[in-house]
Amino acid sequence: MKFPLSMTAGLAGYIFKNKMRPRPEWQKNDAGAADAANPFRILPPKAGEKHAPHPMIAKRFPIVLMLEPLHACNLTCTGCGRIREYEDTITERVPLEECLAAVDECGAPVVSICGGEPLMYPQVGALVTAILERNRNIYLCTNGIFLKKRLHEFKPDKRFYFNVHLDGMRKTHDLAVEREGVFDLAVEGIQLAKKAGFQVCTNTTVYKETDMREIEELFEFLRQFGVDGHQIAPAYGYSAVDDREIFLTREDIREKFRGFDRIAAKYPVHQTPLYIEFLQGRHELPCTAWGNPTYNIKGWKGPCYLITDGQHKTFADLMTRTPWESYGPGNDPRCEHCMMHCGFEPSVAYGISAGVGDNIKMLAWMLR
Repeated sequence: MKFPLSMTAGLAGYIFKNKMRPRPEWQKNDAGAADAANPFRILPPKAGEKHAPHPMIAKRFPIVLMLEPLHACNLTCTGCGRIREYEDTITERVPLEECLAAVDECGAPVVSICGGEPLMYPQVGALVTAILERNRNIYLCTNGIFLKKRLHEFKPDKRFYFNVHLDGMRKTHDLAVEREGVFDLAVEGIQLAKKAGFQVCTNTTVYKETDMREIEELFEFLRQFGVDGHQIAPAYGYSAVDDREIFLTREDIREKFRGFDRIAAKYPVHQTPLYIEFLQGRHELPCTAWGNPTYNIKGWKGPCYLITDGQHKTFADLMTRTPWESYGPGNDPRCEHCMMHCGFEPSVAYGISAGVGDNIKMLAWMLR
């Protein structure tokens, strides 16, 4: 199977339960109360232009919590905006108890521990242990540099993945992270983690200059180590790193991923087939940013992982005071070229725009 049976069954049960009976306190719309504090102005639709309401606007619930215990990092990757956006709080950390309170408050069945570099968080081992005790699934996103040093702080678990970032083979990846030798350290960490019995997947960002043949070469190279899966997404030029020389437009993305089906069929790619079809322009999906909420040193980040129009003290405030219908392609110009999985994979999980054939396709993908 694509994922452990217990993880698949748990996620399916959680989604079914919440689609049938979503928590009513998360469905309120108090966005007007927060508008005065919003430093950005969402551009209204053009005269006479109407957008269909989001199919899940009244049934909002989270699936993956993006938990950022810190924004400090030991790299300055070209495409990363965290060390730029949060320069004034780069030395601060979210206390362990506060991290766990966010996990409990949100209740999402999957927690992606990201940052910054999570393996620089002193209590990361204790954080993972406590989240697993809450019966959550975890992806710990890391550049892999400290994996060898801190591996002993973790225990293998079928609900836990190390998610190692690799943007290509040695030369390309080291160029992207702006430091030589990082690729070799990451690969060494992957090998050690697999030998110790951990589940490991990789995360790859596709830029304008990315050669998709090299991505296939990377996946083939990693096959010898028994890597459990690969995640992939196009680079999006959000405000903190808006440099169009390296980022992709929507047209660029569709061209770049046009033949990716063959690669996805050959290797354990964790992106869903409907999301891949969306990247190729063969399947339409609305943005469902509330499905992947972000918590960091400043609180609940709204509206999404990449755009900051506000920071909320509570998860309920994020859900009810964010003008969700004002975001997404066609609504906000900042969203026009975004096709990131954190905004659109939740739509697949919710079953939005899925027909009978799509459901069969998803089932076959899960069982492969």
